[in-house]
Amino acid sequence: MPQVPQRFFDALAVRTWCGLSLRALGRAREEIDAINVYPVADGDTGTNLYLTVESAAAAVEAVFAAHEVGRAPAGPDTDTDPGDPDTDPAGAADGPTLADAVGAMAHGALIGARGNSGTILAQLLRGLAHVLTAPGESAHTDGPGLRLALRHAADSARQAVAHPVEGTVLTVASAAADAAGRAEGDCAAVAHAAYEGARAALAATPGQLPVLERAGVVDAGGHGLVTVLAALVETFTGRTPAAGAATAVPPARVDHAGRETTGECPATDGPAFEVTYLLEAGDTAVTRLRQRLDALGDSLVVVGGDGLWNVHVHVDDAGAAVEAGIEAGRPYRIRITHFGHGDVHTTGAERPPRERAQRAVVAVVPGEGLAGLYTEAGATAVLARAGEPPASGELVQALRRAHAREVVLLPNDAELRHTAAAAAEQVRTEGVRVALIPTRSAVQGIAALAVHEPERRFDEDVVAMTSAAGATRYAEVTVAEHRSWTTAGICQAGDVLGLIDGDVAVIGADVTTVAGTVLDRMLAAGGELVTLVLGDDAPEPLADTLEARVRGAYLAVDTVVYRGGRQGALLLIGVE
Repeated sequence: MPQVPQRFFDALAVRTWCGLSLRALGRAREEIDAINVYPVADGDTGTNLYLTVESAAAAVEAVFAAHEVGRAPAGPDTDTDPGDPDTDPAGAADGPTLADAVGAMAHGALIGARGNSGTILAQLLRGLAHVLTAPGESAHTDGPGLRLALRHAADSARQAVAHPVEGTVLTVASAAADAAGRAEGDCAAVAHAAYEGARAALAATPGQLPVLERAGVVDAGGHGLVTVLAALVETFTGRTPAAGAATAVPPARVDHAGRETTGECPATDGPAFEVTYLLEAGDTAVTRLRQRLDALGDSLVVVGGDGLWNVHVHVDDAGAAVEAGIEAGRPYRIRITHFGHGDVHTTGAERPPRERAQRAVVAVVPGEGLAGLYTEAGATAVLARAGEPPASGELVQALRRAHAREVVLLPNDAELRHTAAAAAEQVRTEGVRVALIPTRSAVQGIAALAVHEPERRFDEDVVAMTSAAGATRYAEVTVAEHRSWTTAGICQAGDVLGLIDGDVAVIGADVTTVAGTVLDRMLAAGGELVTLVLGDDAPEPLADTLEARVRGAYLAVDTVVYRGGRQGALLLIGVE
């Protein structure tokens, strides 16, 4: 479907830009990964940028969805389309404001930023939002407003990097802002000028950074930014601009982990680890943190503000980098990645590639306890904390990490089915056979994993696992966060809800009572095994009470109990 041009930079334009950027980065991801040689040749810049924008886009969609829910009861006069050219450009009366949308975009990028380039992109979007959410700003902005926002974005990104290097995404961003500053006209003209300025700067990056010149490529992060700016042009014109600068890609090789690499030999004397985390801390504490991390390693980027920061650094002592964050505030979503320097070389003896396993299982699990259980059973676990579902890129990385010719994917959440399907399809293009079993709960995944037999033919194994999952009814007990309509009636904030197969079946005030009622309803149809997975906040005697209930009322039904950790729900129940 042709893209409808946007006349102004308003909330709808932000939403459109995010969607177009995500699709464009999805198409360019492999090419960007392949030319990633700086600051570390780890071949993941395209993927990191995609994950960062995916988080930004999801945050914007959540704002639009929340607004739709909020205005739904208003009646038949609420069907105004914010994108209708006959309405106000920003859809101010019927849609989120520009500040709402661009603020959500910046926040989503901040909390989802990955890698060096993704973190810088998050700061670029935050700088953009800083201008567009300033007091007194209208529901939309025009060409001059966009020029100012692009300038502030480039400057704030450069300030966030401890030691800016020319020939990188920072250079490309500055060139885009410079070109936009010289442009006259509306948003389309400014966006196109920024794109052309960025494209010219990208083509010049090999002459600024020797590592790029030796590899025969342009900067990968800069290439990603040009892709995002091309999507901005398309947002305002409805047309994709001319193709970006050529990106000469050196001969591809495969390293010992099965990843495609460039011909550039990564530096063997650089830091061994990439450490990233979100941090809740004040400005003064972050200033001290920057100084300490700068002394520990390099590629330091700290972005954010207003108490929430995204920290990225390359170090040899990962523990010290995390400890520095603990001293500064509260770090969370900590990720430590080992670069594996010295594992890939262009000269000398090659290490033999690690042999792929024949079959593996990748599963999304909602808590640390279940993650341990799945891992002990031989699966690759992807942890999904409450309110933080994994993005498709994370699932792609997990499928690759399994390093197998055949992979069974268990999403364990009905809401993740499409995300999991997209990840499976992407990995299939890389020659891996992937089967997606549409498990809707972790207890269905447990049932599937229990009958998994790697020695069976792949199709037979998938059928057996699918059958076991399908024969398992699932339920959960949780607490309502707000008043809402349910299939069992109206619930109030704080009510205990019992959901069976995804629908609210019981509303009550006591966790144990609601859990017992749910269990009775499930076992009324029969069953042989009850699986109970308790969250950290479940009442201590709950498991014993339910086990006793099963023993006393249901003959020949066994019960197994697991501790799920911080899984969101108080209790998960499976009945096979």
